Order: sequence, then structure tokens, then C-alpha cells
Amino acid sequence: MSESGVPGPAGGEESVSDVVLWDGDNGTLREPSRRVLVQLLRGPYLSASRHGNLWTALLSDEDAVRSSLADLFLDLVTDHAAQVAFVRNTSADVDAPKVMRTATLTFLDTALLLHLRQTLLQESGGRKTIVGADEVADQLQVYRGKDNADIAGFSKRINSSWQKMVKYGLLAATSTEGRFEVSPVLRLVFGAEEIAAVQAEYRRLAAEVEPGSAELPDTDSAELPDTDEETE
Repeated sequence: MSESGVPGPAGGEESVSDVVLWDGDNGTLREPSRRVLVQLLRGPYLSASRHGNLWTALLSDEDAVRSSLADLFLDLVTDHAAQVAFVRNTSADVDAPKVMRTATLTFLDTALLLHLRQTLLQESGGRKTIVGADEVADQLQVYRGKDNADIAGFSKRINSSWQKMVKYGLLAATSTEGRFEVSPVLRLVFGAEEIAAVQAEYRRLAAEVEPGSAELPDTDSAELPDTDEETE
């Protein structure tokens, strides 16, 4: 505890000048840690590759940042190996308000999400996971139904799901036209048990799609990182 009574971040004490940023400032975090909070709340996520200084600040002050988020009924989710973090509504069994927005996912949205996550997990050695829209669309054709002749309509729906992943920051354009990087934050969005349950349910639903039907069931919602992305 500093002489002012204002707690400093983990690892040491801070002077008043390090914490108080303006007259009447009652905050308890240093400026870099406050910027970390802003980025996490703006979303969709914080990563070392895109927000290097903020990632460093998070590592040095993670406990205090986590505590501040808990005051807002939010959990901090981090993957130190992948160097990414985001926030989501608390998973604690309490009657808490929902601070972060949730996104409703269609059948194809979820199928695409699972495919991208699986592709990400198959990469090793810290390499970026790069995919193309056409190759992913080919993988999703299994969900079209054996007798569904509306190929153009189905392709349009796949493209809509693809654009949604771009909007959520889960796919980022690269310098090569038509190639996109899969965000490492996808490792954290679902746990292994959730993935297995969703995969089983969607295999069941896919088998029940009526031949020739242009509609697949919209059955899921997910708490994805928010979409108003900012850099430091």
C-alpha cells in the first residue's frame, strides 16, 4: 500500500503521480492498465500481436485488471501461450446482469466457427492459421443436404456466415487477397466439453435437414468477443 492509501499493481507500489491522472481522479489503476480495460471492454479481444504495449501492461497488472472486471460481473479469459485475452459475462452462479452482448448463431455460423477452431488447433509451432473462403465453403458443403439443389442460395448463406466472423474479429484479412488469419482467441471461446456437445448436436441436426430444404435450423447463441475493435 502506498502512503496515499492507493493500492498499486501487483509486483510493487506506485506513487500518487503514477495512479492519479487528473484532479479528482479516484481510480486505482495505472494509466496503461486502464487502457487495457478499455480495449478489453471495446473488444473483440486483446492480443500481443495487435496490441503489444497493452499485452505487456496486462501481464504486469493482471490481478488488478481481473479484479476491476469482476466489479462489473465480468470474467477475464486469457491464454498466455497464444497471448490473447478477452472478457465475458461471469460464469459464476449468481444473479448478475449481462454486460457483454451475446450473438445468436445460425446453424452455418456455428458449423463455420467449429471448422475454424479445429483448423486453428491443428496448427503447431506458433504459426498463424491462414484460410481462404473458397476452401472453407467446400468443407461446409456437407451441411447442404443430399438433395438440396439451391447451390447458389447455400453459397450465399455461407458467405453471410463468413462475413459475420470477419465482423466479430475472428477472421482478419491478410496482405494476400482472399486469405484470412483465424484469430487465436477462438481457442478460448468454447471449452472442449462444449465443443463436443455442439458437434454432436449439429451432426444430429444436419442428419434431420429435409431433402431440398433451403433452411437449416437456427438453434444456438454464443458469447463472442464484442465487435467494436480498437487499437492502442
